[in-house]
Amino acid sequence: MKYLILCTAVLILQSCYNVERNCSDFKTGSFESEITIDGTLYKSSFSRTSNLQVEEFKGVKDSSYVRWINDCEMVFKTIHPKNRAEQKDILLKILTTTKEGYKFEYGYVGDPNKQIGYAKRIN
Repeated sequence: MKYLILCTAVLILQSCYNVERNCSDFKTGSFESEITIDGTLYKSSFSRTSNLQVEEFKGVKDSSYVRWINDCEMVFKTIHPKNRAEQKDILLKILTTTKEGYKFEYGYVGDPNKQIGYAKRIN
């Protein structure tokens, strides 16, 4: 009986917890992002309008079309791909948001392997 009461209490408390996701606040603007891959931290900056993103990484600029699936998910398509990998679309999903930025996961469309990163607004 005590176990049943404890489990019920835990379930009730968990149902009260909502992850904040004000994704529409981050559809446009200028941002900096940080991603750790295999223990290496990568930083980039980018500006995004409702349908275009221009990113600078290690001094190289790259442009992508942005297609919003819903308020929290978008697909990037590189405008001028230079190799086969850049021809693949990238799916980005905003997981959580704060006042300053958002945590996201991304990967190639259809690929189950995802990376996690964080972007913060700089303007």
